[in-house]
Amino acid sequence: MLRRVLVVDEECSPMVAGLREQGFEVATAPNAECALVLLAESTFDLAIVDLMLPRTNGMQLARLLRERHPRMRVVLTSTYPLSEPQLRRSDCGAIGFVPKLLDPQALALFVEAKLDARPSRPYGGALA
Repeated sequence: MLRRVLVVDEECSPMVAGLREQGFEVATAPNAECALVLLAESTFDLAIVDLMLPRTNGMQLARLLRERHPRMRVVLTSTYPLSEPQLRRSDCGAIGFVPKLLDPQALALFVEAKLDARPSRPYGGALA
């Protein structure tokens, strides 16, 4: 089964290339507004959202996605680390955090694990 991933980030080329190499169908959006337009037209299994988006930040977008697309899973990403307690306190509905510039194979394994995990709680841990 082809897994559909939406990457919301202004600079997502390495992440997108890595996910595509690993067999994911990937769409991109440079900001929250574009992501919401894409989501109105299509469905995705998972969104990888940069914390530092212009205008609407990643946590705000994650909250919007939780409300509007409750079945889609959200993972946050950034070049800056986000601890497990910080992610839990944010109450944004993200199921995990993945650092940018992660090895493509490790990123694909992380995404697969998040897609295959039972949705029991909104936060699913960080990959470091």
